[in-house]
Amino acid sequence: MSADTVEYLLDDKEVDAILAIADRVRALQEDPADPGFYDRCWHIREELPVGLRRFLEDFRRTEPAEMCLVHGFPVDDAALGPTPGHWSAAGQSPAAGEVEIFLALCGMVLGEPFAWSTLQGGRMIQNIVPIKGDERRQSGHGSQSPLEFHTEDGFHPLRCDYLLLFGLRNQDGVATTISSVRDLELAAEDEELLSRPGFHIRPDDEHLRQLELRQPGHPALELMRRMRSEPEAVPVLIGDRRSPYLRIDRPFMSCVGDDPAAEQALDALMAELEAKKQDVVVGQGSLLVVDNYLAVHGRSPFLPRYDGTDRWLKKLTVSRNLRRSIGNRATESRRVIF
Repeated sequence: MSADTVEYLLDDKEVDAILAIADRVRALQEDPADPGFYDRCWHIREELPVGLRRFLEDFRRTEPAEMCLVHGFPVDDAALGPTPGHWSAAGQSPAAGEVEIFLALCGMVLGEPFAWSTLQGGRMIQNIVPIKGDERRQSGHGSQSPLEFHTEDGFHPLRCDYLLLFGLRNQDGVATTISSVRDLELAAEDEELLSRPGFHIRPDDEHLRQLELRQPGHPALELMRRMRSEPEAVPVLIGDRRSPYLRIDRPFMSCVGDDPAAEQALDALMAELEAKKQDVVVGQGSLLVVDNYLAVHGRSPFLPRYDGTDRWLKKLTVSRNLRRSIGNRATESRRVIF
């Protein structure tokens, strides 16, 4: 862990307060999987412990680091039930539902939670679990191959500002890998090339595969196919050249035209990201927040057992501004986009 890592540890009083909030949300029969939850229950985020709320607000407001961690959320491993074998596995335990309340409230402190209609049926909070048959895929459901560094949904102009990963179970200590654009040391000519709109980033396989298998008539599928066949030319480094943001997804990227210099610059960037990477184990009861403009993330390989004890994370994506997606609404909810 780098010296810049920002962390917060919940104390016993804060844990009791968070559990009381979760009880109240359940009594209201509200479900964070429902997009409407985030409008009906928006005010409840203000009831989170002041220290936790200020920690997350400061992370959003001051951008002190590429990620932050919150530890100490209560999770009852036995009450969770087995790790599901697929993201679509029907139902979940009350304990897993309670975790979703914790995650949703933290997400609302950071911004506006949203979901993609192309992933997990547009469910607001999603399951990250190893899936049999997907072991070598470049997705959150792979396992035996490393998940390469990428910006979350880097192909899309409406990609999230923050990626939240909550640990329900990770007894093998499988690492999430993180690398920051602030740590890069690149030659000036490579920085120049990477700041030009000379690169294509295409949708990753999951954005097409899930719709093709489950909703082949969904209007978002045609958009994803078009974004894959006719990608926009974009820069990799964006914003202030002295303190840039980053946008990359190497397995789904190519340079515009035949440009060996751009390819070399991209290779140099990937080598720097790998050299500066950190391993972060999102353990049970911990929340990792990744700044999706400052950091790329991936995952170390592991051998799944498919016996109900494998790594299980909950995922939520958050935007600082949902107005940007006004032309990309997949449903009546402004929180499910394509």
